[in-house]
Amino acid sequence: MAVAAANVLEARAVSLSYRHKREAQPVLRDLSLRLKAGEVLAVLGSSGSGKSSLLRVLAGLRRPDHGQVMMGEKELNGPHPRIGLMFQDPCLLPWLNLEANVAFGLNFKRQQRISKQEKRERVQSALEEVGLEHAAAAYPAALSGGMAQRGALARCLARQPEVLLLDEPFSALDAVTRSQMQQLLLSVTQNHGTAAILVTHNIDEALHVADRVVLLGGQPVCVAGTWDLSGHSRDGSNPVLVRSRREIVTALGRGRFDQQHGTRDRLQAVPG
Repeated sequence: MAVAAANVLEARAVSLSYRHKREAQPVLRDLSLRLKAGEVLAVLGSSGSGKSSLLRVLAGLRRPDHGQVMMGEKELNGPHPRIGLMFQDPCLLPWLNLEANVAFGLNFKRQQRISKQEKRERVQSALEEVGLEHAAAAYPAALSGGMAQRGALARCLARQPEVLLLDEPFSALDAVTRSQMQQLLLSVTQNHGTAAILVTHNIDEALHVADRVVLLGGQPVCVAGTWDLSGHSRDGSNPVLVRSRREIVTALGRGRFDQQHGTRDRLQAVPG
């Protein structure tokens, strides 16, 4: 009998508000989700639907007003060395070459101290995994957009994370480079058992890379729907993917949060 994978990261009834003109404005409401080891979870929703706020809470950068975030069996009370975070902007430091940028994450305050030799080995291994060992001495200004994002991913990988949190990291890339980065993400999760949460506006990207897709909606935001795609072929003609795409588009069209924010056109989908 197969043993179910343990939850590596979990949000339990998380609620969050921001203060505006002395009034609390709810953003997240009783939001719960789980992430298992090696799983890729895609989070979809319109602009303003709380995706980035949720990622900050899951990264330990923002304490929820109510609820808990669990890293394994322990409550997350701040940034964790085994959680890597990627943004749309690679955030490479322009005065450091690529090798030094990748090593930079190993000096974070909460990161476990390691020897110089191990640090060099981790950096070299991370650069090789993303195919940038030849560009180790290059500075960010000399890198293409795709190379810079691979460098940002290498910086995360050098820390040997259990969880990758990705906030639309591929949205500014051209279609070919974006596809390459999606495949690289899948390779990383499969080779290392790393779990990942990918925030995206692109429905097809979510369907292509994710084991599960979660749709955020409402005001305040909660989980409006979940689609389990694990074990299914990612061929675009797969009836499971076609049906899931239609259901997601329908759910988005029905949701009041789309009408309020007027951003349905940003959620890209190929009609099934």
